[in-house]
Amino acid sequence: MLKKIVLAMTVLVAVPAAAQQKTLKIGYVTILSGPLANAGEDYRNGFELGLDHRNRMLGGLKTEVIYADTQLKPEVAKQMTDKLIESDKVDFLTGYAFSNELLASLPSAIKAKTFLIGNNAGPSQISGEQCSPWFFSTSWEGAQRSVAMGRLLNSRGVKRLFIMAPNYTAGKDKAAGLKLTFKGEVVGEEYTRWPAQLDFSVELTKIRAANPDAVWAFYPGNYGMQFLNQYAQAGLQGKIPVYSDDTVDALNLPAIGELALGVLSAQAWIEDLKYPTNEKFVADYTKKYGITPSHYAEQAYDGALLIDSAVRAVKGNLADKDALRAALRKADFDSTRGRLKYGNNHFLIENIYASEVVRKPDGRVGFRTVGLVSANDQDLEHGKCPMKW
Repeated sequence: MLKKIVLAMTVLVAVPAAAQQKTLKIGYVTILSGPLANAGEDYRNGFELGLDHRNRMLGGLKTEVIYADTQLKPEVAKQMTDKLIESDKVDFLTGYAFSNELLASLPSAIKAKTFLIGNNAGPSQISGEQCSPWFFSTSWEGAQRSVAMGRLLNSRGVKRLFIMAPNYTAGKDKAAGLKLTFKGEVVGEEYTRWPAQLDFSVELTKIRAANPDAVWAFYPGNYGMQFLNQYAQAGLQGKIPVYSDDTVDALNLPAIGELALGVLSAQAWIEDLKYPTNEKFVADYTKKYGITPSHYAEQAYDGALLIDSAVRAVKGNLADKDALRAALRKADFDSTRGRLKYGNNHFLIENIYASEVVRKPDGRVGFRTVGLVSANDQDLEHGKCPMKW
C-alpha cells in the first residue's frame, strides 16, 4: 500500500506544469459604470476580441477572465484588485484605465508577485523611480505623447498656447510633458475638477480673453464631447485650433461629428496604420461590435496578445515568474503597431504619429495618419528607473 502511495505522488510531481494548470485566470479591472463606461466597454471588447483570435485560450491554456468595475474611484480599484488576488487567485491583472486607479492598485500586485499588464494608465512615477518588475504597459508613459505633441506644435508654428486638463495625475503628467518640448509661450493653464466638472464656461471665457494661437486639451470620453460642444457654442471653433490628447476618440467622435474636424493629436496607434495585425483587428472589431475601435480597445487587444505570447513561451508554467517576465520583455508577437519593444522600465519604445480628424471618402468623420512625429520614441522618465536587463 505504501509503495502505491509513493508511486502516485511520484507521478503527480512528474506531470508538467502546463498540464496541471488547466485554466489561466485573468482579472480585468476597468471602468464599467458612470460617464466613462463606454471606454471600459471598449477595453473589454478589445480584450475579448484578442481572446477570440486565440480561440479563447491564451498561451494554449483555457482562459477565464473576471471583469471588475472601478466606478472611476481609486479606492474601489484597489478593493477589486485585492479581491482578484486574494479570493479569485488570478494569474494576471490587466486593464487599469486611469493613473490614480493604477497607483492605488499596483502595490497590491507587487506584494503578491502578480504581473499587472496596464492597458492605458502610465503615471510618471511607475515609469521612473517606482518602476517595477511586476508591471508592463501596452500603451505609453503618461507624458510620452504630449512630449511629442510639443514638437508637433513647434513644427506648426504655434507660439502662444492655452493648456486645459483635468486636475489629477494624468492631466498634470501630460501637461508637464508638453511644456518640456513646446518652445512657445503658455498664455493660460487651467486644471478642472475631476471627475465632477463638465461645465467649462469659465475656462472658455479665459481662452477667449487670452486669444492664443492654439488650445491643447486632454479630456477623455464624454468630457471631450462636452468640451468641444461648449467650445463651438462659445464661438471659438474655427478661430482657435484645438490640439488634443484623447479629447477626441473613436467612441465620442460619432456624437461630436463635424465639430471635431481638424483636431490634431499625437498617437501611438491610429486605425489606418498598415500592419496586418491592425488591419485584421479593425476589420474584425468593426464586424463584431458594429463600431470602429478606439485606441482603448487596441491597447486591450495587444494586452491579450502579450499575455498569450508570454504564457506560450513558458509552455504554461506560470510558476516560473522569472521566465515569464523574460518572455513578457521579449513581446514576441505581431501587434497592431508592428513588433513591440520594451524599454528598461517596461514601457514601450514606439512610433508617435500625428493624427487628424477628417472626413473620410465614405463620408464619415474619422482619423487619418498625417505623419510621423517621433520614431522609436522612449519616454523621458526611463533613466530614473533602476531596472537593468
